[in-house]
Amino acid sequence: MVFTSFFSADAITSGAPLGADRVLACRLGILAIGLVSLPVFVEAPLVRVAPSLCLVISVLWLGLARLWRSPYGSLTWGFALTWLCGSVYWGWLRWFPEVHVPVEALALPWAVWGIAHPSHRVGAWFYFGSLLGTGITDFYFWVNDLFPHWQMLMGHETDLGMMHLVLDQALLAVQSLRGILWAILLSLVLLSITYACGRSPKLHHWVFGGAVLGTLLVDILFGLGALSR
Repeated sequence: MVFTSFFSADAITSGAPLGADRVLACRLGILAIGLVSLPVFVEAPLVRVAPSLCLVISVLWLGLARLWRSPYGSLTWGFALTWLCGSVYWGWLRWFPEVHVPVEALALPWAVWGIAHPSHRVGAWFYFGSLLGTGITDFYFWVNDLFPHWQMLMGHETDLGMMHLVLDQALLAVQSLRGILWAILLSLVLLSITYACGRSPKLHHWVFGGAVLGTLLVDILFGLGALSR
């Protein structure tokens, strides 16, 4: 009985108490954290050399979403939306940081539709969590005037020497008092959202919280990587 409840579509649509579905909620949250990292560590490098292939992979994700039962199929559907929007931006528009969030938000109509349909609600909330995390990260870049560094990095992708120089300049802004205070403030916002979602009995809220937390963890990994060069 416990095992079957983990894979029950009814568990996703009813908002059942976590006493009955805590393992499923944790599993979905962990999957959401992992899925957030795929566009960053897998899609972003791949799309620069094969953007059309990434669009095809988006279709494959959507196909898998139809094959898998809810909630995993629903989560895959939401991930496919994120992957599709990321393919468009990182494949053809990555030199323009100011349009990053608008392009990542192209699938908003489908996500809004998904919220109203229980079979797609988990995926819709994953998409919203990923988009929110992206928006907060981009806000940090904007408020610390890092968009010019972003553009220079994208313009010198094959020049490692220039990329290191640009990263060193960006780190000066990140390590400033302003950069540190904004990093702490926005991290607390993301952690507060994650904590609130973890207290919810709704499984799709756990997925939303996992996507938000995944964004923060990816940002921390990038920051540590840049500081340790």
